[in-house]
Amino acid sequence: MLQSDIRYTKVRWLLTIAGVFLYVGDIWTDIVLAVKYFQEEQYVWTGFTVMFILIGLLVTQIFSYAWYWDDLNDPLLNPEGKKEISDMSKPGLVVLHAFGLGIFTRYYHLLKEGFQVVWTKSNGDGVDKLREVHKKLFCVATDLSMLKLFETFLESAPQLLLQLYILLGHNEVSVMQCLSVAFSFCNTAWSLVDYRRCLRRSLPHIREMPSGLPTAIYLLYKICTITSLILSYSLLLILSIYTTVALTVLWLLATIWTHLLETKFCSGRSLEFLYRAVVGVILTFTFFNVKGEDTKVAMTTYYIFYTVINIMSPSLMALLKPELQTSTLLLTISGLICGCSALGLVCLILYYVRLHPRRVQCEEDEVDGLGKETKSLARIKNFLKP
Repeated sequence: MLQSDIRYTKVRWLLTIAGVFLYVGDIWTDIVLAVKYFQEEQYVWTGFTVMFILIGLLVTQIFSYAWYWDDLNDPLLNPEGKKEISDMSKPGLVVLHAFGLGIFTRYYHLLKEGFQVVWTKSNGDGVDKLREVHKKLFCVATDLSMLKLFETFLESAPQLLLQLYILLGHNEVSVMQCLSVAFSFCNTAWSLVDYRRCLRRSLPHIREMPSGLPTAIYLLYKICTITSLILSYSLLLILSIYTTVALTVLWLLATIWTHLLETKFCSGRSLEFLYRAVVGVILTFTFFNVKGEDTKVAMTTYYIFYTVINIMSPSLMALLKPELQTSTLLLTISGLICGCSALGLVCLILYYVRLHPRRVQCEEDEVDGLGKETKSLARIKNFLKP
């Protein structure tokens, strides 16, 4: 029998289906909302809603296709020089990704291969063979969860900010808006925890994130800090539309910082620049460990800045718009920002001080973004046909 921490279980397979549902629901509600805005002749909201959908879709297709292409051309992954990978030819990959089906293709293969492993009886394979098969599934799941993470912060998080700005700043409330916000929120929460757990399981030198309390505390930390920051951004946008310029500057600074770290995630230089730009977007909403080095200083600096923003946004709103000082809405939002900030920081400290799984040997923190060498090692057994 395999140890439980290296088994791809039936629960994991069912959770993958739940991930598909959340992904489809998030995209579908945003598309329906865009159509609604268009019918109401609110073309600005239509444009921004569609823009975030397309950006998230385009970037994930680029990375998905690039990873398939790398696997096809890597002599370690494809020593026989086959023209197909996972029963797909190069032209077939182009067509699938051109129509935005890259993530769905990966979901299909993960669910198909996972079903054969966890829902059918074993043919008497040895422990080593089973370990290889389960390791392959976790590597496939990790690649998919990384793409979902990109999509989350390129589409779901900005969409959440946009819809909250419309709801709070323009008093336009509809059922579809609420559904869009709900799916964006749930998709963000799901992607964060799913990626974290898949990443830890795919790296042999890092212990798995335990279920139960550690996962719940980590989820609370991420959700509370992201929620409070998005609400703060929303108040600043209501205060002045030029906040978009400040957010763009934040993204540029985060991207430059990532560039200075000289990440080596992608095989091509141009794709590496795109990766750094995506990490810049992620850093605009939450902390992301880029290189696996000791992050105490970087994380402390980040959350000091985070705290300043969360204090500044409701304070500026109260000072510059005194007529809203007694507003129930402002008081509620300010309370949520303060409450989520405090709870998020408490969960952050609790998780990393008491609940954070450590390596067997004391080394640097694990990286949130998989490095090039790590991904290559993980994929050696990943896409080779059995």
